Amino acid sequence: MCLTGVDYFSTLGYQPGIAFLAAGILSPVATLVLVLLTLFGALPMYRRVAELSPHGQGSIQILEELLPRWRGKALVLCLLGFAATGFIITITLSAADASAHIIENPMAPHWMDHPVIVTMILLAALGAVFLKGFREAVGLAVPIVAVYLVLNVIVIAHELRIVWQQPAPFSSWFTHAATTRGGVGPMVLFSLLLFPRLALGLSGFETGVAVMPLVRGDAGDTPRAPLGRIRNTRKLLACAALIMSVLLVGSSVVTTMLIPPEAFAEGGEAYGRALAYLAHRHLGESFGTFYDLSTVSILWFAGASAMVGLLNLVPRYLPRYGMAPEWAKATRPLVVIFTFVTFAVTILFKADVISQGGAYATGVLVLMGSAALAVTLDARKHGRPFWGYLLLTIVFVYTTAVNIVERPEGIKIASIFIVGIVMTSLISRVMRSTELRVQGVDADPAAQAFIKEAATRTVRIIANRPDLGDKAEYDHKLREASDSHHLPPDERPLFVEVRPGDVSAFSDRLSVRGIDVAGHHVLRCTSPAIPNAIAALLLYIRDQTGKIPHAYFGWTEGNPIAYLLKFLAFGEGDTAPVAREVLRQTEPDPLRRPRIHVG
Repeated sequence: MCLTGVDYFSTLGYQPGIAFLAAGILSPVATLVLVLLTLFGALPMYRRVAELSPHGQGSIQILEELLPRWRGKALVLCLLGFAATGFIITITLSAADASAHIIENPMAPHWMDHPVIVTMILLAALGAVFLKGFREAVGLAVPIVAVYLVLNVIVIAHELRIVWQQPAPFSSWFTHAATTRGGVGPMVLFSLLLFPRLALGLSGFETGVAVMPLVRGDAGDTPRAPLGRIRNTRKLLACAALIMSVLLVGSSVVTTMLIPPEAFAEGGEAYGRALAYLAHRHLGESFGTFYDLSTVSILWFAGASAMVGLLNLVPRYLPRYGMAPEWAKATRPLVVIFTFVTFAVTILFKADVISQGGAYATGVLVLMGSAALAVTLDARKHGRPFWGYLLLTIVFVYTTAVNIVERPEGIKIASIFIVGIVMTSLISRVMRSTELRVQGVDADPAAQAFIKEAATRTVRIIANRPDLGDKAEYDHKLREASDSHHLPPDERPLFVEVRPGDVSAFSDRLSVRGIDVAGHHVLRCTSPAIPNAIAALLLYIRDQTGKIPHAYFGWTEGNPIAYLLKFLAFGEGDTAPVAREVLRQTEPDPLRRPRIHVG
């Protein structure tokens, strides 16, 4: 919970100020709307996401499974762009707010009055923690969150006591708010319309699901049904949401009623640090400074949960799609890359908290909208009630659209990430197109028997494009191969047929079935890339039999450039030269390389 909470709870550092700037004196009512949506919308939705993705896959993989092939992959790549926006801006915005707390502290030296430099130092320190190790990051999160929550309870409780003992602030607030908006009903309606501007207070749920592999389950949990882990993750999400809801409402009440409105404005004493302002004002400079240090710590480390989210998403998807090199599965190179990206974003936004809020909210809202859509489609697919989830999806779509219109910098930043991910992914997939791309070969008993029998002589394999699959087809193919390649008349070659599978997948295990068609032995399989599958099967036969197999192909009629593009897009084309290139890259020794014959 603390690893998730460094992101979720840290929003107390800036959420009250953002709420007042957005809603003015209606900040408490607008915050209450946010809390109700959290408890009765986002929380139930992510409890369902935790059940559907118990290994931390999150809503993105749920949508990938519901929308297969390139349609699902394209959606995943776009969502990864928004996720990258949300997580990267989480890191930079939190570090920028930490810098603001450092610089605005009365005891801070004047030479530290350089927000960009201070923010980049904090970002470098965060990256150093993750370069050291993941365990160290988790160990830091617990005391940071514990101290911060205790201090916030002290500050908010003390300020609520002031409001209780001096009811004038509350009565004047209510009278002013009701008079301005024309009554309680219009106050609530206006607060509902302001919800998109307060969406930052919903952050943390997606990372709450991402850390599921760290949650302890029951002794009887299995990989397919980790019921204990799901139950405990739901407790984690509920606990975090309840704690945050109480603190959000309390903070909005005390900051709205006890801080002069002009102090919230840019350059004001409470700008981006409303609770810290009250801590200094009513609890003394020493306590305020200690509160600042705690706030700086959690805001600095808030990027840890976002970094965990990035380190969970990128290796899970891009290398598996063939859209990133294999080193992208390693943690440390990714940490270095993400750290340099945060440097660039910090310089671009000049380490300003408010200006990054739109981009942050866009990323968070799109992820939550995707989660709502995922549980809606899943419920509809399995015949369960889905109207509540559908309504929640509409709410998030509306909120995202309003946020994009009002603060378009979010969609601009997300577009840069999306275009960067898609372009890099396509280039990587093209460059890796002649990799072996097969994680292993599983041959059934019939296929193994055919291979063993073929090994009693020279192993000859005829590549056949599957058609009717009857005796006449194989008789014709055998005569054609014998004429083109001058095979001995008594040869009984194996036939290999590869049907195109999900071409959007990059790699998979190859399942081979042996079929006897009127005395012709046929090896059949399905693969996203036909030449790569044939190369993998030839290497498998070589390793199983100790003999170098000979594979026979016919020339493909047509433009070779067109076939190359067809291979990149659909996994099939001019099979022989691509299979030969895959073999050349995989087996450096020409004497041990299976032979490719084209005629």
